Amino acid sequence: MIDVALVGTGGMMPLPNRFLSSMICRVDGRMMLFDCGEGTQVSLRTLGWGFKQIDRIVFTHFHGDHISGLPGLLLTMAHADRTEPLELFGPTGLERVVTALCVIAQDLPFPLVFHEWRARESHSHIEGMLHMNALPVNHRAPCFAYAIELKRRGKFDPDRARAENIPLKLWGPLQKQTDTTLVYEGRTFTSDMVLGPPRTGLKLAFCTDTRPTAALSAFVQDADLFICEGMYGDPDKQQKCAAHMHMSFQEAAHIAKKANVKKLWLTHFSPALPDPWNYLHHATDIFPHTQTGKDRMTKTLKFVDDDI
Repeated sequence: MIDVALVGTGGMMPLPNRFLSSMICRVDGRMMLFDCGEGTQVSLRTLGWGFKQIDRIVFTHFHGDHISGLPGLLLTMAHADRTEPLELFGPTGLERVVTALCVIAQDLPFPLVFHEWRARESHSHIEGMLHMNALPVNHRAPCFAYAIELKRRGKFDPDRARAENIPLKLWGPLQKQTDTTLVYEGRTFTSDMVLGPPRTGLKLAFCTDTRPTAALSAFVQDADLFICEGMYGDPDKQQKCAAHMHMSFQEAAHIAKKANVKKLWLTHFSPALPDPWNYLHHATDIFPHTQTGKDRMTKTLKFVDDDI
């Protein structure tokens, strides 16, 4: 399963009850933070998921409302006696930007490991069944949308194992690891000999800040949850939205509908939009499964047969 929480849902500047852009998820034994705007660690503390357990911070881009909370968060991790490496992902220039910010967060007791995405290219980072994909989008600075996919191997099929005359002692190792090859008594055994076809996994997509792009719908296709910016809810703000390279509620809803996602959460609201829920109908008229996000809103994504 994947646990998801919006940490901050604001854009440009924080409001008393709305911190700046950030999202966190727990998946496959990892806790990953996406963006780290002002107020992130305050909201995280209220959420209660912890700081020290975060092992990856991923940035969409380097505008202040998406990264300005990082130095304070790093210092909090240091004060929690963290010594494990912290991985950071983001566009080219990530190490330079973070090093500059760390002028006020020096002598960290843990190493920072940088992964930089080249602009205008798609990227993937794969660790076993956990896949993180990055898609370049259209903003005023190099920016990426992200999709987290938790793949799922097929079910163990004992009838197939017996038909292949696989020794019982090998059943466990072959079913627990994907693409496993074992040699025993001169014979070679592979995991696909005991597993059925791959089962449906889980997909979480996160996109802010951008104009709609041709590739975005395909990138978030069939996501269980699509978290997307909705800078403005009022259709009269469409021209302003385009001028500042952001998306409206309606544009996000059109992408969600075309991509056949299961749920859309709107986020990254303009400070001029203190009451986004009043404009929700502009999105639900297009894609009914839409909600306006709020700080610390949570959801657990489960495999389709988890409750069977």
